[in-house]
Amino acid sequence: MHTLWKGAISFGLVHVPVKMFAATEDKDISMRYIHKECATPLSYVRKCKTCDREVEWEEISKGYEYEPGHFVLFEKEELENLSTGANKEIKIMDFVNLTDIDPIYFQKTYYLSPGDTGSNAYNLLLESLKQTGKIGIATISIRSKSSLAAIRIVDQCLALETIFYPDEIRPVQQVPNLPENATVNDKELDMAKLLIEQLSGPFEPEKYTDPYREGLLDAIQQKIAGKEVKAAPERQETNVIDLMSALQASLDAVQTDPGTKPKAKKKSAKKGTKKETVS
Repeated sequence: MHTLWKGAISFGLVHVPVKMFAATEDKDISMRYIHKECATPLSYVRKCKTCDREVEWEEISKGYEYEPGHFVLFEKEELENLSTGANKEIKIMDFVNLTDIDPIYFQKTYYLSPGDTGSNAYNLLLESLKQTGKIGIATISIRSKSSLAAIRIVDQCLALETIFYPDEIRPVQQVPNLPENATVNDKELDMAKLLIEQLSGPFEPEKYTDPYREGLLDAIQQKIAGKEVKAAPERQETNVIDLMSALQASLDAVQTDPGTKPKAKKKSAKKGTKKETVS
């Protein structure tokens, strides 16, 4: 893994030297724009419309458009000076329960390993979080951008989750057409709850795949081999015309197809196993 950041976690007077690594990777298949006429990849040019010429990187600064056509400019050094000073420190401010944070706040996950020194402090923080069931709420500056973060445990490894600031979360009240006094039919509700129960089971991430990515990879190989790309089969339309019929049809499909129902063995195992909040 490539080290993205080096610094230290601090809580109270304790400093924990750490190295940061990306915990996730983008599996999107990258494609380039191609000129159809000659099959040449297109390039992007940084061109100034006023000077009518290409601009080199050393001639570029950043600017904020405070009104149409008017900008205030900032050099790289100015923006760095405005950053949160101790940009090599993950400062834990509070400890909270993981369940206190709505998933809407989470952005990106990073793994943290012990630094070249301070493995004892790393183990101390990891074990303390495990036994208290808490996570740390911290601030961090990555690439001159300040962010809130949550420090938690993932499989015996400290992990950092960058999280949005509260004013970055849009109010639900801005969503149009939300029901104010929702009412549901009791029979439909009972059937919906039964369907949810039939489809419930332990979370098994390995069984979920990206059908578009798999189809695109297959199409790429077919084109490389000079074959005609096969279209995905169309989904069969059902004749369900109302909610009750849809619920009943869904229940019938689950009950007749054992592959869609959770395994009883795994259900019982889940009930008998208590997972740690921070793991």
